[in-house]
Amino acid sequence: MERHYDCDFKLNIPGEHNMEYSTLLYRTEERIATITLNRPHRMNAISLDMPGELARAVEQANRDDSVHVIILAGAGKGFCSGYDLIDFAESDGEQPGSQLSGSDSSESGTWDPMKDFYGMHQNTKDFMSLWRSYKPTIARVHGPAVAGGSDIALSCDLVIMADEAVIGYPPARVWGCPTTAMWVYRLGAERAKRMLFTGDLINGPEAVEIGLVLESVPLEQLDDRVNALAARMAGVPKNQLMMQKLMINQAYENMGLNNTQMFATIFDGITRHSPEGVWFKQRAEAVGFKQAVKERDSGAPIAEGVSKSLSPYPSSQEKK
Repeated sequence: MERHYDCDFKLNIPGEHNMEYSTLLYRTEERIATITLNRPHRMNAISLDMPGELARAVEQANRDDSVHVIILAGAGKGFCSGYDLIDFAESDGEQPGSQLSGSDSSESGTWDPMKDFYGMHQNTKDFMSLWRSYKPTIARVHGPAVAGGSDIALSCDLVIMADEAVIGYPPARVWGCPTTAMWVYRLGAERAKRMLFTGDLINGPEAVEIGLVLESVPLEQLDDRVNALAARMAGVPKNQLMMQKLMINQAYENMGLNNTQMFATIFDGITRHSPEGVWFKQRAEAVGFKQAVKERDSGAPIAEGVSKSLSPYPSSQEKK
């Protein structure tokens, strides 16, 4: 059985397909459903429709009695580049994820945290449909899986990366908090902190070394490895796969996964409306999101002169 995901913006995935989705492709063949994020012109950036369509595709695979395993892939050169900042950050005025009414912070309307939580928590639940799917999910990461794209990949049961691919959460530097919080559940506290305190990207071998993903292979071997693992699991009865997955997932649920995600989603909204978050949004409007991201990730102090004192107590210098 062969499945090919051409990394030059073409797909050749045999089998039955469903064309009801606008942001992804859905195929089934020999007990395996393949969901492919399909916005290659934007590096499969997350649009308003993508999270809900992803959850519907996972549900479609779960309802299909012929499917035992789900593979999640990305069309084109990337797995998923995160939320589409052209739509969400670069445009002036109030946008999904930003309740700012204009470039001048003095014109910004009142931020409603629960309005923000309502939408972002729904996205988080949609991503986590991969985790809570009764059928095993494998993320095939051949290119960048960054920001919200890492949320999607890490919601899968297993992640196999190409050596050249990168994964990370750069918005941890400003304008983001990973709402699925899967970093801590995959890495433990210290390594999760190392990744989220810096927002650094790591490649496939590095991700394997710290325990973030299962395997990393050269790009030309990625399809064969993903397909071989999926085929091996597909021979197992669905009820056996379901029981093993529910048992393992329950251990993480008992560790407070849902509560952690609630806090992470609320904090994510705060990051986008903090003084530094407002600065980043205004900077993206002024110079474009690519330049704003370049500045954010450069290592230079972020939003210098914008941050407010966190401590309610006067400093030793102020006392003098």
